[in-house]
Amino acid sequence: MKPFEALMVDQEDGRFTIGVRELEEKELPAEGEVLIRVLYSGLNYKDGLACRPNGGIVRSYPHIPGYSSLARVPADWVVPLPPELEPREAMAIGTAGLTAAISIERMEHNGLHPRLGPVLVTGATGGVGSCAVALLAARGYDVAASTGKAAEHDYLRALGARTVVGRLGAAAAEGGTAAAVRPLEKQQWAGAVDPVGGSGLAFVLASIRYGGSVAVSGLTGGGAIPTTVHPFILRGVNLLGIDSVQYPIERRRALWERMAADLKPAGLLEWIGSRTIRLQDVPQAAEELLAGQVRGRIVVEL
Repeated sequence: MKPFEALMVDQEDGRFTIGVRELEEKELPAEGEVLIRVLYSGLNYKDGLACRPNGGIVRSYPHIPGYSSLARVPADWVVPLPPELEPREAMAIGTAGLTAAISIERMEHNGLHPRLGPVLVTGATGGVGSCAVALLAARGYDVAASTGKAAEHDYLRALGARTVVGRLGAAAAEGGTAAAVRPLEKQQWAGAVDPVGGSGLAFVLASIRYGGSVAVSGLTGGGAIPTTVHPFILRGVNLLGIDSVQYPIERRRALWERMAADLKPAGLLEWIGSRTIRLQDVPQAAEELLAGQVRGRIVVEL
């Protein structure tokens, strides 16, 4: 087989390097029964961290952080591409879209329904947030999108957000303590998709209506939550942890079938996944992503 290209990160004697390399098939990991020719990939927050020397993601070097035109994987990891999805569309959805879909599935399993009231999406211009806005709107929810980017309001409304609000819990972000967020706020939302975490999540939890759920999947706003037990024991709020890595493969396959049908985001290539880059552009795009300068999804063409 001909050589293939991959983005490689390496660190030797304290010197970190990143760049596109030409590799042979024999250099792929030995584990796995399925050899896949990769057409597209997608840039996620953790991928961005893997492209940094101090990202805390890569355990050993050299390492390919998910960007290779050839991959070998275990057979039980493989999800067939639904015929209704083109490869580029699948990566415009990507892990972020899957995470958003899992969040909605988990919240609906816990009783969320459009008739119960508006649903909040934090970090709404990011990958998970953008997909969540579009998916919720397509299912008939009244979506409130939260962002600190005033220039992106039209983008969020194009995805289906009925209202756009600013960043949440600013006082808590400045104070950084549990006392900075009131134990309970006015009940506003029936549920929330939160890929941000941090002090904003404390405000969201305090503002969820009785019996509502918050699906949390990220920590770009920080790993600590300055909250109290009050939302949980006085309003019965559910805090749902969302993990897309270990999600059962049968449920993963079923959700991908739905994302090609009733859960397919509106404006997928026009809005969410409108930006496509080359493999050599990944390092710069990763820095933009980590700096919060990216909206929607970045698709990498291999």
